[in-house]
Amino acid sequence: MQPRNMSMSGVVDLAAVKAAGEAKVKAEQARAQRQDPANADAHTASPLVIEVTEETFESDVLQRSAEVPVVISFWADQADASKQLNAVLERLTAEYHGRFVLATAEVYANQTLFQQFGVQGVPAVFAVLAGQAMPLFQGSAPEDQITEVLDQLIAVAEQRFGIVGPEVDTDAAAEGAAPAAEAPPRPATPQELALSAAHDALDAGDLGGAIQAYRTVLSGEPGNPEAKLGLAQAELLDRVQDADQQAVREAAAASPSDVTAQLAAADLDLVGGHVEDAFSRLVDTVRRTAGDDRDAVRVRLLELFEVIGPDDPRVVAARTALIRVLF
Repeated sequence: MQPRNMSMSGVVDLAAVKAAGEAKVKAEQARAQRQDPANADAHTASPLVIEVTEETFESDVLQRSAEVPVVISFWADQADASKQLNAVLERLTAEYHGRFVLATAEVYANQTLFQQFGVQGVPAVFAVLAGQAMPLFQGSAPEDQITEVLDQLIAVAEQRFGIVGPEVDTDAAAEGAAPAAEAPPRPATPQELALSAAHDALDAGDLGGAIQAYRTVLSGEPGNPEAKLGLAQAELLDRVQDADQQAVREAAAASPSDVTAQLAAADLDLVGGHVEDAFSRLVDTVRRTAGDDRDAVRVRLLELFEVIGPDDPRVVAARTALIRVLF
């Protein structure tokens, strides 16, 4: 499960980063709509288990995935295991009180969805977060493993996309009663306001302002993951915005041991979408260097890991390669 996607607008190809930023905006809008009394009836009537079709997929799954993780279970009437799995997932949907929504799709009635998701057989379970699909598991699985996967999905939805499903009183809903009213939103803290200002500066292309704002947030909260990620992104974009790509790449090709040249080329690799090339270049540079030069390259590599995300398999592979070089 790998939905690490964060990017800035207007830069070569960090579309992955942009997706998460947009997802967080949509999630905030969805939460605001839920807190609006005018939308209360529509929210309470929204089911936690949906039988999705190709016609309703966009509204029931794609649009809703900006507000809550949507789990899709592909099943077939002839496959008893898939029906049994649906029963388990439906029960867990209630037990999780709205932290995710279950969409069931009968494969023979939804051949287009079946093919688009690349389903090889049933049961097959996927998730959609902020309009992005990801596989969860294929075939039957013990309930403890299913809940572990769901817990990871919910954590990724919140940490990477800012998506938190609304707490639903499933007992009251089953009796036809309205869920308990949500508590009014608490005022933003100064730290949250500073972080929001940093995000706004980054979105506006004010890289210098964003860098300073993120550093201010981190000075008061050194472990803030959003600020660490935002700072890494802003500094990366600041380094590449005026770069002469041809000159940078020629310099890197001509001097494999030139740390400055390799760092600059790795930045261009990353923003151009060549993530594995960027990581491989810097791991090789760590191998060829020592002392302060080696440490500078190692630190830059860790910063680029932060941009892509620690759960991304490319980061996991590069981190393993780095450890082998260092030790």
